Amino acid sequence: MSLAFIAAEGEKMNPLIPAWPEVIVGLLCFFIVFGLLGKKLLPSIEKVLAERRDAIEGGMERAEAAQAEAQALLEQYRAELAEARHEAARIVEQAREQGAAQLAEMREEGQRQREAIVAAGHAQIEADKKQATAALRQDVGSLATQLASRIVGESLEDSARQSGVIDRFLDELEAKAAVAQGAAK
Repeated sequence: MSLAFIAAEGEKMNPLIPAWPEVIVGLLCFFIVFGLLGKKLLPSIEKVLAERRDAIEGGMERAEAAQAEAQALLEQYRAELAEARHEAARIVEQAREQGAAQLAEMREEGQRQREAIVAAGHAQIEADKKQATAALRQDVGSLATQLASRIVGESLEDSARQSGVIDRFLDELEAKAAVAQGAAK
């Protein structure tokens, strides 16, 4: 093949300009394929895109609703927590008041018991004192009568006279002791 043959044929056929029958067949095939794609493929693509759009928008709406619900629950829990804290503080204060009341009551009861014990002790001391005084009077009277009988030389067995003398003697001793105590203070 010579260069002259290729140059002569190149003038007949320009590769940039196609032949008209090929252009018509190409355009016809293009419109057929474009029509088939537009009728079959485009609606399914639009359907998938619509589903995705709905899923995204619905997901966002569900997320917003869930967030609003979570916020409402959070506020409710905070309110319940505040109420529980208030109730706990009230219970603690009530227990503190009850404890203080019980403590005061126990102190009063202890004071009453102490006073009762002291009163009982004073009464017992007074009873013991009277008993000891009576026993002492009897013993001192008996000893004084015996001593006086020995000094006087006669029997002083008369009980009425004996008890009068003894009582008078002991009264004089008690009076002297009271005077001596009053002077000592």
